[in-house]
Amino acid sequence: MTISVNLPREMEERLKALADKSGQSTDIQLRQIIALGLEDLEDYHAGQDVLGRIARGEEKVLSSEEFWRGMDG
Repeated sequence: MTISVNLPREMEERLKALADKSGQSTDIQLRQIIALGLEDLEDYHAGQDVLGRIARGEEKVLSSEEFWRGMDG
């Protein structure tokens, strides 16, 4: 997929500096940045889903004492 994105000048300069420092193209750097960002956003939304289930009483929440007591086997 090809995507066209207008970057603010500062961001463009940072991207170019990163590409120069790494010896990789800006395209490769952008793919890595997007992959990491997608993973972070997926994790964030998964956490938000769990928090919603906790708020609705659909998830059990353990105290630290309950958690560690369960680790004793």
